[in-house]
Amino acid sequence: MSIHIAIADDHPMIIDGLQNILPNYPDIILKGSYKSGNALLEGMENTRPDVLLLDIQMPDLTGDELAPLLLKRYPELRILVLTNFDSALYANNMFKRGAHGYLLKTAENSTLVEAIRTVYEGGQYLQESMKEKIRQMSIRDKKASFSKSTLTPRELEILQLIVNGYSAPQIAEQCFLSLRTVVNYRTSIMLKLDVNNTAMLVKKALTTGLAE
Repeated sequence: MSIHIAIADDHPMIIDGLQNILPNYPDIILKGSYKSGNALLEGMENTRPDVLLLDIQMPDLTGDELAPLLLKRYPELRILVLTNFDSALYANNMFKRGAHGYLLKTAENSTLVEAIRTVYEGGQYLQESMKEKIRQMSIRDKKASFSKSTLTPRELEILQLIVNGYSAPQIAEQCFLSLRTVVNYRTSIMLKLDVNNTAMLVKKALTTGLAE
């Protein structure tokens, strides 16, 4: 059975490369290529591919805008993201938008073909390197969620002021608290976040999303 695919990418070199490798895989047939989101939306009605290779960065509509639009119109469509963005945040976002696979443009030809076949057959595809990045992001998110739930609203307020560079006397004045109370709050926050100095506290607050 043949797999009909289309590609949306504004880099001709990517499209040319795909056209060059596909003759080696007779079960995969390229039905159309599009260099913009609007061209893709206009052409999909006639092309109706089984699998769409979708870049995230397009000149008009982005991949994360296009994915839900396309899946609403063509719920049977399988979307494989093909991108340069080596980021767990981007990958996670595209899966939330309905994508079925996420692949970097640096992948080997055989990996691309494996990904196309996997999503066509109803599976999800994610490179091993991206799986690890998403796993680490998930761990960080869980830690941040736990830390946030253990800090009181007042502690979160004081933590943000510390991150903003306020000294203890300045925080006391800002929050209408005594200096001793502020110091006690800071100590409590450091104990809960398992850090032992202000620099580590600020770093942890920023990396876990507890403060901005």
